[in-house]
Amino acid sequence: MPRAVDKNKAEDRLRRIEAVTDSDLAHLQVEDVLQVLLDRVRENLDADTATILLLDASGQQLVATASSGIEEEVRQGVRVRVGEGFAGRIAADLKPYLINEVSENTVVNPLLWRKGIQTLVGVPLLSEGRLLGILHVGTLRDREFDENDVQWLRVAADRIAIHLNSQLTATERNAATTLQRSLLPSELPRIPGLDFGSRYVPGERLEISGDWYDVFTVPSGRLCMAIGDVVGRGLSAAMVMGRLRTAVRAHALDSDDPAEVLSKVDRHVRHFEPETMATVAFGIWEPSFEAVHLSLAGHLPPVVAAEGEPSRLVNEAPVDAPIGVSSAPQRRRRVTVPIPHGASLLFYTDGLVERRDRPLEEGLAALCEAARTGPADLLCAEVMSKLVGTEVPADDIAVLAVRRQTPSAPHKLDLEIDAVPEALADVRSELRQWLPNVGASEDDVADLLIAVGEAVANSIEHAYGPQGGKVEIRLEAHDREVQIGVCDTGTWRAARGTHRGRGTQLMRQLCDEVTIDHEQAGTCVVLRKQLSEGESA
Repeated sequence: MPRAVDKNKAEDRLRRIEAVTDSDLAHLQVEDVLQVLLDRVRENLDADTATILLLDASGQQLVATASSGIEEEVRQGVRVRVGEGFAGRIAADLKPYLINEVSENTVVNPLLWRKGIQTLVGVPLLSEGRLLGILHVGTLRDREFDENDVQWLRVAADRIAIHLNSQLTATERNAATTLQRSLLPSELPRIPGLDFGSRYVPGERLEISGDWYDVFTVPSGRLCMAIGDVVGRGLSAAMVMGRLRTAVRAHALDSDDPAEVLSKVDRHVRHFEPETMATVAFGIWEPSFEAVHLSLAGHLPPVVAAEGEPSRLVNEAPVDAPIGVSSAPQRRRRVTVPIPHGASLLFYTDGLVERRDRPLEEGLAALCEAARTGPADLLCAEVMSKLVGTEVPADDIAVLAVRRQTPSAPHKLDLEIDAVPEALADVRSELRQWLPNVGASEDDVADLLIAVGEAVANSIEHAYGPQGGKVEIRLEAHDREVQIGVCDTGTWRAARGTHRGRGTQLMRQLCDEVTIDHEQAGTCVVLRKQLSEGESA
């Protein structure tokens, strides 16, 4: 008789195990798998409820995610702090826990005692020792769970943890990849006088980290370039990367000093993201593109590749503390790096040059050897070919290159813009680049920026209604005289308000000649200015 009892127990144990290791479950979505497994857990333990609470991103709270028997837990978003009550104790101790008195003194979630649950037993959901959440079952009657019940519940928890970890890993990887791709520029800006190129490659196992780069202009018309690396991997690093990129853009709106921008970003991170550490290289270009002002926060220096010269690291750039490291903020520094016509500037993250089997100095030397000025995209391709080749990178790699193009036939330039105030920044940027190339001095550039700005602003304000339109700007330079035409095809409206017309007066003061031609087909304003004999900007 005892032998028959033992046989029945073994068969019952095998049946229970098969219930949570059924190969058919592999074909279901994770949500369906969890529901099937919770239903089977209830059936095999003769329980009235079975619930999964998962650890949230902060690691501080458990969130009801799936339930069989008391579905309200999920629908009402029940949360339990780790360390508090029945569920919180399991999460804190990583051990099974059983109670036979369910009340406000033993359980944080009021739904359980209000529903009349009498007995609860729970176990942690673990993946390679890492807590994912907890699994607990309950009954509406007094029930003694024995050691076999607890052990089987642990087997069920292990099976659930496998499904959860697989799904969470895939979801996190997909989310991190999607987030990073959405934040990296899909297309680099097209700016006359500059040529851009970039590369981004994830590391081994295609794990995403916090490498990023950015190129953008600010309302002053200046061009900003940034590249950085957030410490960490996965979705959390990608999320921090996104917030850091936004902080850099936001603070760049208020300052033309890259060191000041990084100081403000550092203060922002130390207050709002105290666990974050990142390296950043940030540069702000002169309007003429003759030089870039550079500040480094723990980041490796960029490479300058000029025609007819060996490529070199910008070692004169002081390297300050990474973002988020120093508890007491230090004054950050900057350096001005001249970029002659035809030269290239190459930013990169450490994954490009760091290898486990060689000193960093060798990787930097190899980078300088590989970097040669030329089309920016080709420069990126050459660098990746010679430093990465066929190997699988151990770490993410981001590369950002810019080449200052040699001007060709600069004496004419035609622009067409949308008749919106935001387009004025683009016009100013184009003028800052074109005017010095035709011999304009700094004073000439300043005068014409104001005069042309007034002419364009007048067209935007007076020529078109809400439907909008286009404004054409034609620039020519001959014999040290600049002629700029600003033309629209709209019908000018009467000036609104008093004391108008000062823009035209200002244009006449700053230029040698101003003509305004109103026609049925539109209006053209032509500005002429003799360039000064001083040195060009």
